[in-house]
Amino acid sequence: MEEALSEAEIAFKEDEVPVGAVIVSPEEKIIGRGRNQIIKFGDPTAHAEILAIREACKNLGNYRLLGCKMYVTLEPCPMCAYALVLARIEELIFATRDEKTGACRSIYNIVEDCRLNHQIKIKEGLLKERAEKLLKEFFKAKR
Repeated sequence: MEEALSEAEIAFKEDEVPVGAVIVSPEEKIIGRGRNQIIKFGDPTAHAEILAIREACKNLGNYRLLGCKMYVTLEPCPMCAYALVLARIEELIFATRDEKTGACRSIYNIVEDCRLNHQIKIKEGLLKERAEKLLKEFFKAKR
């Protein structure tokens, strides 16, 4: 989660919503990194999770990330949650909930939905206070 927070801090400095993500292989090696870059790329899909998935898939040469874990500073939105299902991520660890758009327990629970062909284990709360502080600082400065 420290690495995901580092990505979020870079996003903060780039005036992007400070969300960072990393994907770790079964061998505990970081194979994908991402941070929100929606403004930079002019792309509404350039969320931290999507960019980390793209990099991990490229590094593995496979669209399935079997046995991999994602660490992300904020609960994924519906788009990102379903991308995690499609990528077959084994476990999702997120720092803090997103009570407005969260799709991994807050508003929806896409990743544990047994109607889908893949479910993802969830852990939440790792370094929660640091992730929340960064998000609050960002949005306070915007107001």
